[in-house]
Amino acid sequence: MSRILVTGAAGFIASHLAEALLARGDEVIGLDSFDPFYPRSFKERNLEVARKLPGYRFVEGDILDTDLVACLLTADTIVCHLAAKAGVRPSIQDPVGYARVNLTGTAAIAEAMRRAGATRLAFGSSSSVYGDATPAPFREDAPALTPVSPYAASKRAAELHLIAVAPLQGLKVAALRYFTVFGPRQRPDLAIHLFARRMLTGEGLSLFGDGTQARDYTFASDIVAGTLAGIDWTARAPVGVECFNLGGSRPVSLRELVAELSRALGIVPRVEWLPKQPGDVELTSADLTKSRATLGFMPRVEFADGIARFVEWCRAFYASQH
Repeated sequence: MSRILVTGAAGFIASHLAEALLARGDEVIGLDSFDPFYPRSFKERNLEVARKLPGYRFVEGDILDTDLVACLLTADTIVCHLAAKAGVRPSIQDPVGYARVNLTGTAAIAEAMRRAGATRLAFGSSSSVYGDATPAPFREDAPALTPVSPYAASKRAAELHLIAVAPLQGLKVAALRYFTVFGPRQRPDLAIHLFARRMLTGEGLSLFGDGTQARDYTFASDIVAGTLAGIDWTARAPVGVECFNLGGSRPVSLRELVAELSRALGIVPRVEWLPKQPGDVELTSADLTKSRATLGFMPRVEFADGIARFVEWCRAFYASQH
């Protein structure tokens, strides 16, 4: 049994992760500030299962409060740092806020670990660090020095900060580069959830670009499995930072996404095509060679099956709102 601090615990991925950790017998401390980016009620529902399980403690607080975080840690606590301000387009409107939470917040987590003597860290990074200049499929050893949004820059900057402090503190870090995660509890601002909600309410869809831009969609249960593997890997890892891609390994175009959602919902949407948005990359595509060899990671949920599971959850979720 391990003792694990999960930051961003009320969020989409972290809430699933906490349940998986508890199911295998770990003790989990969940930390979340309930950032108002989307309604608190969504996040409270995300916590419902974990809060009923033995071994779970939830703390409402901010990752930038280094004293608070340090008090939650002991030398043998493992940290899974998933708290962040998310979203490419919103980061263009609030670059300072994104740098504060995603970079300075990560620095605060590392400092709290230093104070407590904790050394094992799994960090939730992003495929956005690769930008538009990295050849596909993306390999972890790509320079990743040309991000195209403040969000992407903040995630890459956080990785670089950890690379700098890891040898100074003896940190063993798995930087997990998540590729567009979807599934039950997905954030309401993300494309799959947003499109499904609009289709269910009879609204049209506003789509940006020409529909050929593609994302390497990854189902939540696969991301959780990869994150568990990353957490466990830190027990045998050398001091330093290793980056790992966690992706579905099959890019899906925007047109294909809308068609699959349409099939699963049984609804043909009205579509308005608009110019490409700043900050959006053309393609994300994960090379899983390293993650497969080192973490044993292999995505298992096919895109169509994942969409069907998401639609089932989405219908039930919104039916329960009435």
